[in-house]
Amino acid sequence: MTACPDKTMLLEALLDGELDAMHAAEVEAHVAGCAGCRAALDELTAMRLMLRTPGVREPAPERLKARIAAEIAPSASAANDDRPISALRRRAPMAAFGGVMGAAACFALALIVMPMLSSGALEDELVAGHVRSLQATHLIDVATSDQHVVKPWFDGKLDFAPPVIDLAPQGFPIVGGRLDYVDHRAVAAVVYKRGRHLINLFIWPGSKPAAAGRQTRDGYTLLDWSRGGMTYWAVSDVNPTDLAQFETLHQAREPR
Repeated sequence: MTACPDKTMLLEALLDGELDAMHAAEVEAHVAGCAGCRAALDELTAMRLMLRTPGVREPAPERLKARIAAEIAPSASAANDDRPISALRRRAPMAAFGGVMGAAACFALALIVMPMLSSGALEDELVAGHVRSLQATHLIDVATSDQHVVKPWFDGKLDFAPPVIDLAPQGFPIVGGRLDYVDHRAVAAVVYKRGRHLINLFIWPGSKPAAAGRQTRDGYTLLDWSRGGMTYWAVSDVNPTDLAQFETLHQAREPR
């Protein structure tokens, strides 16, 4: 039994968390009623779990790592592609391999290359959290636009009290909140909306200086700042001007 031809890549994208909420819901609904696609998704999931089993992955020799890094650098330069390396690493191999074995080979190669190419690991982790949240049922743990409901919901679930600020009058209503995990610790994620775009505001204790102001990763904009003993990271695909306005409005009402 095989998957529908037009759903093969979508199943892989669903498993990798690369679909937005609407398309993820569509694929999940299709899988629920299609035995072939359901079996293919189960097979992909089982293979991924198998590859993650301790002892399955053989550490790559240093010579192989150096060779891969040397071959990637000129190829990326010749292509003159301004996309982040993380996006190229995730998508380019998929064009060369097909089906389940192709996905397995791509994943194994990524495990070798990823440690060498990793830069801005925190930013990549935040974007991954944002993208993951856009999948169906992953966005919020508490769904409400009331800051007085979201804020106490975090009580007892975190070892700090994240500020939850109502910006609905300024055009950034709260959608809800959830727990997330960033940089080896549990953090708060307060979700705002701007038109049809969502903004994930990750919050945790700390007062580190801003990393680099506005940054972009895989088409998403990140802004970071610290105030009142808290570190804030806003991630969204909203217009950068709107995200900068969101930062200014939020900072103006943050506790000092």
